[in-house]
Amino acid sequence: MKTEVSAVREARARFHATRIRWGFIWALWSAVLAGAWYIPATALWYESPFAHIQADGNAVFLITAAIIAGLNAVTMLLFALLWIGVLGKTADYVRTFRRMRTISSWYLLAAIFGGPMALFGGFLAMGFIGAVFAAIAGLLYPIVGAVLARLWYHEKITLRAAVGIFIIIAAGVTIFAPGIISELTGMGEGAWLGYLGGAMTAVGWGIEGAIAGRVLDVSDPDCGLTIRFTAEVFYWFALILPLIAWYTDFPVWEVIRAALAEPRTVIMLLLAGISFAFAQVTWYKSFPLIGVGRGQAVGDLYGVFTVLFVIVFALDIPEWNFLLGLVLAVVGGFVMYTERDSVLEVIRVLPHQRQPGTDP
Repeated sequence: MKTEVSAVREARARFHATRIRWGFIWALWSAVLAGAWYIPATALWYESPFAHIQADGNAVFLITAAIIAGLNAVTMLLFALLWIGVLGKTADYVRTFRRMRTISSWYLLAAIFGGPMALFGGFLAMGFIGAVFAAIAGLLYPIVGAVLARLWYHEKITLRAAVGIFIIIAAGVTIFAPGIISELTGMGEGAWLGYLGGAMTAVGWGIEGAIAGRVLDVSDPDCGLTIRFTAEVFYWFALILPLIAWYTDFPVWEVIRAALAEPRTVIMLLLAGISFAFAQVTWYKSFPLIGVGRGQAVGDLYGVFTVLFVIVFALDIPEWNFLLGLVLAVVGGFVMYTERDSVLEVIRVLPHQRQPGTDP
């Protein structure tokens, strides 16, 4: 009997260690792919027809960012559909979509924050300031995700995780403060939309992660993410872009047709779509394994890869505050996820399951 109990404990320990290891592997792959996404996504601003229309004022700049984000959403959906087709999960995707009240409605909500908010904000930050700023500003999203996961479904935030969050906040101050001070004192270049976009990215991805962490407990990540991309494409092409075309004189559909007629632009869209689609796939897969806060903290390493890719492909060295903010954000992420294995287990305690005298 004792031997059987020991065997069960060892099996559980091995399963737990494997679960944690794969959680970190998925999150690290997400960081690599998300870092790669910033290169073609930024390059889109310099391809025809976008390069010729972005200098016509802030309103036109915003519309251009919306068109780029919408087209990026289409390519992400194409690769997600291909992915679930290869895995043989197309029927599961349809069945999951039909569970509107209990499952797919959450992914539709996640799409709002991850697409029209976070992705659109990212393109604003890239177009106005640059890829490095956009990437490093987004590093703040684990704060939002971890706090929401704690408040919403009681995912644990240990002292070490809290210290990591504090360090990441310091990184955010380092990244944003110089530019915002310049804008407020009139010494900046009118790039406030870029700083707003960076903040939108951090908040949007944090909220999306918290929502995904809630629904991934009861659904498949691959099917769920494809639903999220489907919803994002719907928001852009059935609601946002038609409204822009209706209420403004901007030639939305003509610009889209012109973009799709340019081979270089299409290649950049495909590269951006495949890199971000699979960055999201691996991101979602990590949440049920190591938790939202830690999955997002490991995913924060995408800032390192973005800087490396920018240096290699653009031969551009970032400014000192970006580099310092990057170092602080990465250190904060490491502090958050270098817990003991016993602490890393994802335990979400519902209110009625708490023991008397424990933390709320």
